[in-house]
Amino acid sequence: MKLSIRPDAVLVQAVIAGALSFAHLHDLAQAAGQTGWKAWAYPVSVDLLLAAAWRRLRAQRSRLAWCWFVVALVASLGANIATAGFLDMNHPPALLRLGVAGWPALAFLGGTLLAHQHTDHTPEPSSVPAPEPRPVVAVDRPETPEAVSEIPEPGPAPALPKAAASVPPALIDHARKVATDHRARTGADIDAATLRARLGLPEDLALAIVAQLA
Repeated sequence: MKLSIRPDAVLVQAVIAGALSFAHLHDLAQAAGQTGWKAWAYPVSVDLLLAAAWRRLRAQRSRLAWCWFVVALVASLGANIATAGFLDMNHPPALLRLGVAGWPALAFLGGTLLAHQHTDHTPEPSSVPAPEPRPVVAVDRPETPEAVSEIPEPGPAPALPKAAASVPPALIDHARKVATDHRARTGADIDAATLRARLGLPEDLALAIVAQLA
């Protein structure tokens, strides 16, 4: 079996861009006073932080991942711009030396936060289909005259108790004052139970007075 290797323009472009960015970061770190292996460790640190933030963004769109992705991208772009002749590489400014010296701690913090960030795993829906509900078959039952005749007819509504003729007029007047006071406080007519509790009357007498006050 023969393996055919086809050049991919996108892959070649990515390799070239990565190599150039790597070299610019190395030159910037070396100009800021980092010599030897330390100058080569800076571009590795920037590229690893950029890759880690991008991987976290693909897994979860969080503000933390976006923040560290922008930080690593600014560091990479800043090195590319700085080495293009905008800065004197023989006499770099103090701010550039400060940024290069503080980058290891910043990159360590970003990598630690990205590594310990929790990823929300959404449970996948079950592939087993839910059972379909069984159709309910309605059975028509003929109505027979016997079944209709068994339904009881509604009886007459209970009549309200009539006011007894033996209720003294003075008691009626006093009950009317109590009912007026109750309506002014509550906004509703007084019932027999409330009137019975207020005046201490028997139940039949309270019903008769309420019927006469209505």
